[in-house]
Parts: sequence; structure tokens; C-alpha cells
Amino acid sequence: MLKILDRYIIKTFFGPFFFIFSVLFFIFIVNIIWVQLGQFMGKGLSYWQILKLLFYLGISVISMVLPLTILLASIMSFGEFGERYELAAMKAAGISLTRVMAPLMGVAVVLAVMLFFFSNNIIPDFQKKAKNMLFNIAQTKPALNFTPGQFIDQIPGYMVKFDKIYGENEESIEGVFVHRKASTYENQQSIVAERGKFVPAANKNFLKLELYNGYIFEDNFAGKSENVRQKQPDQAIKFDTLVSHFDIGEIINKAIEKEQITDDYRFQTYGQLNETVAKSKKENLTFFSNVSSDVLSQTNSVITYMDKNKSKAVAKPQIKLDTVKGEKKLEIIYNSYTRLENLKTTAASKKNEFSSNIKYFSKVVIYQQRIISYSVTCIIFFLIGASLGSIIRKGGMGLPVIIAIIIFIIFYVMNLGIENISWGGGMSPYLAAWLPNLILLPFGIWMTYKALTDSQLFDAEKYKALFKPITKRFVKNKEHKRYQ
Repeated sequence: MLKILDRYIIKTFFGPFFFIFSVLFFIFIVNIIWVQLGQFMGKGLSYWQILKLLFYLGISVISMVLPLTILLASIMSFGEFGERYELAAMKAAGISLTRVMAPLMGVAVVLAVMLFFFSNNIIPDFQKKAKNMLFNIAQTKPALNFTPGQFIDQIPGYMVKFDKIYGENEESIEGVFVHRKASTYENQQSIVAERGKFVPAANKNFLKLELYNGYIFEDNFAGKSENVRQKQPDQAIKFDTLVSHFDIGEIINKAIEKEQITDDYRFQTYGQLNETVAKSKKENLTFFSNVSSDVLSQTNSVITYMDKNKSKAVAKPQIKLDTVKGEKKLEIIYNSYTRLENLKTTAASKKNEFSSNIKYFSKVVIYQQRIISYSVTCIIFFLIGASLGSIIRKGGMGLPVIIAIIIFIIFYVMNLGIENISWGGGMSPYLAAWLPNLILLPFGIWMTYKALTDSQLFDAEKYKALFKPITKRFVKNKEHKRYQ
């Protein structure tokens, strides 16, 4: 009997689970598209490449989507149980709420363990692919990477420069210079044109350029000696219209997937991050010791440091400023002022470097700890969702969705706020990664207790009765109209 009930509870849970997961995943992907839209447009990417990039980026959001899905699905499932009086029937049959929650608690634990292995083993690889793909799109796509007045050598075998780029889609150009990079055994060629425009090519592996009113400067002495080149002039060809195709197939089809970035903490597993954290700690200790030496050496020029045997050195006698007069006094004051300014500059630069080191260390630690903490969040969100659902006894996409979104927003804002505090050195990154869970866990336990004791937490009449003695003083009793 209980096995049949367990299967029914799990089936009821996974119904909204898959639907909610699909919707949330789509919403997060749309958010990514909105943020990254500028890098997609005008880059000559195929639909397959865009979908592949979105897939790479979307994999990383599962660590946030899954906890929210568990929260929403648990609220909706237990809300439907309460709305259809199935919870009441189970309790009447002697089945406690704890027993009803047990199979789904097991499901939540399994999903949490799966999320850990997914975040540890799969997400880093897709993070690596996504970051490299974005980097290659930004670096190697020439279609919109032309900067007016600068030489660009991203097109294989050519050096180009445009004085002016304009038009609705930046397709029109003026002051065109194109130089082909030729070896000793190739003809040298340069093209100069007053104006031109980019035209869509039939083959996306080529960049088509139409040029107007210009000259082609070329020699035909490939492989000949320098003396022969000097004796004969280059040929110049004037043209009204010239159509040129530049092969960018290598850039579009190969470089887009090339892994040029390999050293990033987001590409590492939990165990590899331990080594990165240890290395960062060691570098920070070295940096702090060097900072102390640099600042101390500029604080007082008469300080003599300890030798290797730790023996104390006697400092040189200080010069009393009152005994010095004239230009010597001005020189001492000027040198002291210069020394203080140098110290101030050194301290400011070291402070910026120190802040950068602290921020990087915090980022690495928080990223590592969240591989585990987000898995624990799944279990906490289940406790909150199941308890809320059994209390409000309301299924569907109305009130449960609103409550779940409010809880998730609180969790997300806590994550961001605590993360920024940790980056500034105001909190341990280990505590920052776990603090949102530590705050929500007591709330989840309290909500579970309220659900087990059949608390009327969302009963409006209960709160009206609680505040009735207070509101009664501010409300005048009205006599019935019949007695007026």
C-alpha cells in the first residue's frame, strides 16, 4: 500500500517538475541572449553556432535552475495534495506528514547529489567551451571588428585600413587601403580606393567588398632578385569598380571552436580548485611580505634591516632640523616631501593590487564552495516548499509561484550582497558561500515544524483575531440602522 502511495507522490511531483524546469531554463537562456546579444549580431555566425553557444552557456545555469525548480515543484505538489484533501485522507489513514514527505526527500537528496557531480565534472568543461567560443567570436570575426583609421590584420593574408565606416549597418566605407601580405615568391599588391561597401556574399566563408574609384599597385617580379625589382617600375591599374573576395573560412569554421583560454578557475573541478586556493594563498603571503618590505624601506631611510643571523643593527643618528639652516634645510625638507609622496604612491598602488588579490581569492573559494552549497540548497528548498505547500493547501500556478519567486529573490539577493562583501575583504569567502544556506535552514526547519503541527500560518482570520484588541480601540462601534 505504501509503495503505491510513494509512487503516486513521486509521480505527482515530477509532473510539474519537468514543466517548471523547462520554463525556467528557457527564461535563463533568454536572459543570456539579452546580455550577449551584442556579440551575436553581425558576426556572420550560423544558426547552428549560435545554438551551440547558447547550449554551452545554458548548461552553467542549471546549478541555479534546479534548486528553484525543486522549490516550486514541491510547493505545487503538496499544495495540490492539500487542495484535493489528499493530505487529510492520508492523515486520517494514520500516515503522518513526515512519511508523506519521505519519498520526495529521497528524491531531493538524489537530485542534490546529481547536481554536485554535474557541477563538478560537466559544468567546468562547458564553461571552458563557452568562454573560448565567446573570446574567439570577439577576437577573430572581422565583419564588425574594423576600427576607422587603424590597420587590421585579422583577415588571413591581408592588412586593411578604412578611414571612415558609416551606414545603418556600417556597410559603407571611405579611404580604403588593402595590402596583400606576399612572400618572396609572390607578387606584391596594394589596393587604394576612395570608397566602397560590404556586400553579402553567396558563400558565408568569404567577405565580399566592392570598391570604387581606385588603383591597384602590383609588381610582377615574384622570385626575382632585388636588382631586377629596382630597375623596373610597378604597374598601376585604375578602376571604377572592383569586387574583391577575402577567404575567412578558417576564421569562421575553425577558430570559433579553438581553445585559446585554458587557465581559469571556472574550468576546474573541486579537487583542482583546492590546488588553486593553496597556490593563491601562497602568492598572497609572498605579496604581503613584499609589501611590508617595500613600504618599510620607504618609511625611514635610516632603518637598517636585520641580517641573516637576526642581529640588530644600530640606526644612524637622526639629523635635527633646527640645527640646519639655509639651502641645506630646504634640501632636507624637499627630499623628505619627495620621499613621502613616493611612499603615498607606493601605498596606493599596493592597495589596488591587494584588493585585486583578495577579490580573486574570494571568487575562487566561493565558486568552489558553491559546488557543494547549491546541492545543499536543493534540500533546504524542498523542506521550505513541501512545508509551505501543505500549509497553504493551494496548487496551480498562482500563489505558490509568487511565494517561490519571493523566496528565490531573497536567496539570490543575499548571494549577491554577501558575495560583494567578501570580494571587498569584509567577510570570509567560506562563510559567504554558505551564509544564505545557514540563514534559510532554520527557516526551513521552522516551516517543517509548523506543517507537522497543522499550523494556520496563512489563515487571515487568525491574524485578525490577534490584532483585534488593538484595532478595536481605533474603530467606533456603529449602532444598527434600526435604532437610529
